[in-house]
Amino acid sequence: MSIEFILRIIGMVFVGIIAGIWGYSLGGDNLPESIRYAAIIGLLGALTGLVLTPYVTTRPARAVRARLGRLSAETLFAGLIGMVVGLLTAALLSFPLSLLPQPFGQILPFVGVVAFSWLGISLFVMRQGDIMGLLSTLSGRGGESGSSSSWTNLNRTILLDTSVIIDGRVADIARTGFLPGTLLIPRFVLNELQYIADSPDGLRRQRGRRGMEVLAELQKLPNILVRISDINAEGVREVDDKLVVLAKQLKCPILTNDYNLNRIAELQGVTILNINELANAVKSVVLP
Repeated sequence: MSIEFILRIIGMVFVGIIAGIWGYSLGGDNLPESIRYAAIIGLLGALTGLVLTPYVTTRPARAVRARLGRLSAETLFAGLIGMVVGLLTAALLSFPLSLLPQPFGQILPFVGVVAFSWLGISLFVMRQGDIMGLLSTLSGRGGESGSSSSWTNLNRTILLDTSVIIDGRVADIARTGFLPGTLLIPRFVLNELQYIADSPDGLRRQRGRRGMEVLAELQKLPNILVRISDINAEGVREVDDKLVVLAKQLKCPILTNDYNLNRIAELQGVTILNINELANAVKSVVLP
């Protein structure tokens, strides 16, 4: 017996009783009329409750659960903090607002709760990248290195794509301290890397496993924070497009070796860190 069926029965009984009581009151002092109204309206109410109960209980709950399931943990956490801050702000303003003449004294505190909660959630979700960077800094992980303990470096987030992880040179660069801050690897990039590592093609499988080894090596480095996140770009299917959208949302650069991603991102105003360009820039210059 499903929970939806049980709720249908409960809704049928509850709405039927309420409708029957209301129908009985329509008959006034005429007992036969009251009973007839109660029976007819009660049956209609029971039928309405049986049909509509899932649409106001289980189905909205499932939709909310599905929506929350698609959100990353960082987004949920930032939204929760924003809601708490908004509620605290509304609580501080509720008393002076309640002193206003009626009906404003009754309406405005409630409006303030809704408005400040929505504003807090919106602002904190939009700035979730900065919030996560701040928490990473306060956790003490980045404070181990005195030379790179400035706020700007530690709060910097860099998105990694699949190509740069497979390349492997990112681990050597990170080891030297040229990549301070947080290396953010979205779950969909990790899934793509796993898909390559499981490929039936031997060369692709070797490249994927090489990427997994590089990722494990990055996570062991003491001077850098690697964070794998469930953050996603809603309504976007391609991995490269998702990275560009996330980079614009988080206002952070993308570290890549992919030429196509490089061009697409630059056209949309996203900063690109290309290891191949870095390698060309540090080539030795032979002086005559």
